[in-house]
Amino acid sequence: MHLTIITAMLLWAQPVQAKAVIKPRPADSVSRTQLIYSNINKYYYEPSTSLYLETNDPKHNENKHSWLWPLCATIQAANELEALEPGKEYLPQVMKAIDQYYSEAAPAPAYQDYVLAERKSSKFFDDNQWIAIASLDAYQRNKDPKYLETAKMIYVHMIKSGLDSAAGGGLYWKEGQMDTKNTCSNGPGILVALELYKATKEKHYLDMALKLYAWTNEHLQAPEGIFYDAIKIPSLKIDKAFYTYNTGTMLQSNVILYQVTKNKKYLTEAKRIAAAGKKHFYVNNKLPGNYWFNAVMLRGYIALYQVDHQKGWIDFFKADADRVWQDERDSNNLLGKKEHKELIDQAGMLEIYARLALLDKQAKS
Repeated sequence: MHLTIITAMLLWAQPVQAKAVIKPRPADSVSRTQLIYSNINKYYYEPSTSLYLETNDPKHNENKHSWLWPLCATIQAANELEALEPGKEYLPQVMKAIDQYYSEAAPAPAYQDYVLAERKSSKFFDDNQWIAIASLDAYQRNKDPKYLETAKMIYVHMIKSGLDSAAGGGLYWKEGQMDTKNTCSNGPGILVALELYKATKEKHYLDMALKLYAWTNEHLQAPEGIFYDAIKIPSLKIDKAFYTYNTGTMLQSNVILYQVTKNKKYLTEAKRIAAAGKKHFYVNNKLPGNYWFNAVMLRGYIALYQVDHQKGWIDFFKADADRVWQDERDSNNLLGKKEHKELIDQAGMLEIYARLALLDKQAKS
């Protein structure tokens, strides 16, 4: 009799045990942001140096510490957390790391792509622009002048210095390497100039934005509306690869140009780019695998949504974010399809969930 009862109890318990191994799945974006941020500090942040690691597996790290690029994602994610949770500070920790990449080396003082104390390294225009964009977003929220000064420094040293007449204008991608001009350096360059114009009302920033905008559309926009990756110098051959973040920066640029000029041609163009981007990139109910690129694209779609209030610009991002959480998350709640999990992927999805959470919060208020 006792054996029968025990057997019955074991059989009854089996489904409970099966459910117990399923990964915890916070249903809302706010819970996801909290979990991801905790994991970034647990697996990637090094308190002894205030620096970050590239991945959670030392065997896959190229360097002792992270390249600057993942921190460009992390600083924007920190900004979105501060927007979502007023009164809390997330930016200072990331900026303390980024400041260790700053180099006074000629020809233009700015952030190099690796920790200065460990070695001299290269400077990329887009790396610096992403930092400027996050800084300007922070300044728009908190009016702390240090963020505006950081953006102005980057504008002077890493935008104006990267402009010349090769291929008719446009910004290079990498300092001292004059063989390619990319959408990923011109799109964010436009955004930096536009946000500086909004912050200062100094017309020369708007003039620069319009100059870069015209050049990028002429040389790097595909007929359907999205953007090629780069033009090679001096051959003028186009690298026709498409990436979500290039569509994102140019979409957002059009929305902001509409807002500051009131010219409806920019809104019309923004809608054309958005429709083309969704059609090209959202295939079989999923976006491409680079989360941070997708986060940058989301910025553009949110900007458009806040003008025309069409939910379709946001719904497919929500669906993809849910898919990633369900299908591309390991037992430690780290995100990514690779066995080793990258900081940039955690930061990219953190930005996405934080932005989606803020939209939900605003809809309820």
